[in-house]
Amino acid sequence: MQNFIFISPNFPTNYWQFCRELKNNGLNVLGIGDQPYEELKPELKASLNEYYKVNSLENYDEVYRAVAFFAFKYGRIDWLESNNEYWLERDAALRTDFHITSGFQTSDMPRIKYKSKMKEYYQKAGIATARYHMVDDLAGCKAFVAQVGYPVVVKPDNGVGASDTHRLSSDKELEAFLAYKEKEHPDVAYIMEEFVRAEVNSYDAIIDAHGNPIFEAGNVSPVSIMDIVNNDDNSIYYIIKDLPEDTRAAGRAAVKSFGVKSRFVHFEFFRMTEDQASMGKKGQIVALEVNMRPCGGFTPDMIDFARSTNVYKIWADMIAFGGTDMPVGEHYYCAFAGRRDGKSFVYSHEQLMQKYQDNMRMVDRIPEALSGAMGNQMYVATFSTRDEMEKFYSDVLAVTDATNAKVQAELTKVLALGEPEAV
Repeated sequence: MQNFIFISPNFPTNYWQFCRELKNNGLNVLGIGDQPYEELKPELKASLNEYYKVNSLENYDEVYRAVAFFAFKYGRIDWLESNNEYWLERDAALRTDFHITSGFQTSDMPRIKYKSKMKEYYQKAGIATARYHMVDDLAGCKAFVAQVGYPVVVKPDNGVGASDTHRLSSDKELEAFLAYKEKEHPDVAYIMEEFVRAEVNSYDAIIDAHGNPIFEAGNVSPVSIMDIVNNDDNSIYYIIKDLPEDTRAAGRAAVKSFGVKSRFVHFEFFRMTEDQASMGKKGQIVALEVNMRPCGGFTPDMIDFARSTNVYKIWADMIAFGGTDMPVGEHYYCAFAGRRDGKSFVYSHEQLMQKYQDNMRMVDRIPEALSGAMGNQMYVATFSTRDEMEKFYSDVLAVTDATNAKVQAELTKVLALGEPEAV
């Protein structure tokens, strides 16, 4: 029997389903987390063979001792994963220390965690990247801006999501950012990149032990996570009904270049919405960043709804058997809309639920840890056509005041851009 340690199986709250499918496949599923056992969801408790509570997952020694305990009690640990961006480096360190060879090691971390290092591997795959500069002093940054022009985007070179990401549009804003960095984060390395006028398209795939995809999908984010977080906006993205061929090709090339094996991945690309001389023409794919884990939040469930399948099982089958016979059924658009508290919406929750009762698949409050990027109240619904989905977004996000109405008009214009032909 294979031993699988799942780090933080209780967060995100839907990740218990990974554990369930592993256990169903005959693995010994061992959880390590900081939530008291009695507070775990009943479904998660039933999906674990044993759970080890630590006081803090941030304390490496504590987590190390938990892994050592499981290794002593059950024997060799075959797999160790969290499927969570925040713990990727911790996962790799534990695998390295316990000689668990089924996943990335500490030596692999630079190319998959540092945005500046990713560019080399994207370029090896033949995928264009934005020009960049490692933030140093005012003179160095201004010299880079002289090459690429404002706006520029700055963010931690090793960061999670859109956290601490800034769009700078003037020398004054650049000077303010450098003062902020010096005061708040003097030891953090930041990367500065030219601004790409684009929407974000993703390649979401489950990759087998030979580096081949056994399942592929993708999502589109018409509004950047950076803007959602920084402007306290509503959030929208959707699982595309059929994956465009250029996204598929770029995703597969990146999988090979980064040496991905036995993982659920979420690779982000820009699809340019206008020509930019340094990168190419409108519609072209440009690299953004790789994430060696599933797309965040409830996206695995959305992929299930969009493909009439079960990606939790496909992933667990890959772990247990190297492949899967899980069928993929009819394809749909699966739309996520995250409403932000405090805004005045035209349609009430009850009105939306009545109008879209046949389409709704998930409706819930968004956990506080995810609300910055995803809003506070989520609606997930499926549609057979893009027109139906656009009408849904128009209704869910319609607001009453003039300022927000202007933002809504911009969103409608973005959605009207359409999408590339899929195959």
